[in-house]
Amino acid sequence: MIRDARVLRAGFVPREVEHRDAEVNHLSTVLEPITNGDPADTAIVTGPSGTGKTCISQFVTERLREEVINVEATYVNCWRNYTRFRTLYQILDDLGKTIDIHRQSTPHDELIDRLQQYDGPRTVVILDEVDQLEDPSALYDLHSLPQFAIICIANKEEELFSRVDDRLVSRLRSSEHVRMDRYHDEQLYDILHARVTWGLDEGAITDEQLYRIADAAAGDARLAIGMLRTAASKADRENYERITDDILLSSADDARAQIQQKSLDSLTPHQRVVYDIVHEHGPIGPSEIHEHYVEEIDNPRTKRTVRAYLSKMTQYNLLEADGSSRDREYTVIAQSSPTASE
Repeated sequence: MIRDARVLRAGFVPREVEHRDAEVNHLSTVLEPITNGDPADTAIVTGPSGTGKTCISQFVTERLREEVINVEATYVNCWRNYTRFRTLYQILDDLGKTIDIHRQSTPHDELIDRLQQYDGPRTVVILDEVDQLEDPSALYDLHSLPQFAIICIANKEEELFSRVDDRLVSRLRSSEHVRMDRYHDEQLYDILHARVTWGLDEGAITDEQLYRIADAAAGDARLAIGMLRTAASKADRENYERITDDILLSSADDARAQIQQKSLDSLTPHQRVVYDIVHEHGPIGPSEIHEHYVEEIDNPRTKRTVRAYLSKMTQYNLLEADGSSRDREYTVIAQSSPTASE
């Protein structure tokens, strides 16, 4: 049934993107100066989870590299590389400049000096989940280097701005902003249909089933593609010639569970402590969460940072917030369990 599994993977960047022409054109225009060897403005790409922020950023960057020989690109997942050192190290590593750097003993200044001295092709740096940086000064480090064009990806602008100091906020506010809204069902259908055309045998799934996936995903392309991938894998594994309604139904829960578990596994140590506090004591308000958090961890973060953690986990369907901002309480969203065959 599966002809090309790559197109069903979450990180796959298609040759053509659906329903994002305006955003692609906007981001391409922002980056265009580097094709002439000139500095480019920083781009801030925002929108809810599953709206194609990462895909569009990588798509535009790849097209740029196809057109211009002396342009490089590097991608940093700031949820995984959440410290200043890890972020700068990842960029240097992608540029092949870490051969003699010791991760345990090299000071930050050495990494910054390496970046300042970099004299290779102009480079697009994609900072995904940039609001996850524990020390946003890494963003300031990069922002001051004209040989790098920065794409900052975040769910919400205000959460990014709340983490950085005044010297950087004004620069970021004057950056180019590319905002993405949730997809409509028809748009999700088109995205799924393209993946099916590239990746599955003809007749493997019906249009009606694709519309049902689009409806269930509620504007989240990552979830929609996850449902399709899980259903196709299950049907292929069980030697079905097509995806049945029963397989589709169970795959919806499995896809949600897999995404939820991946988000949970991605939490930083401090975020995981906050999550566990909510799991043990919820429903619970932010002030009480912070009191427990301060008791449980060395070098605790501020109340504002903990509120940002809570907001992030809510956006990724790990926590549920109930009530107004003044009397808000958080509870853990129960994790779905994938079926045994998964």
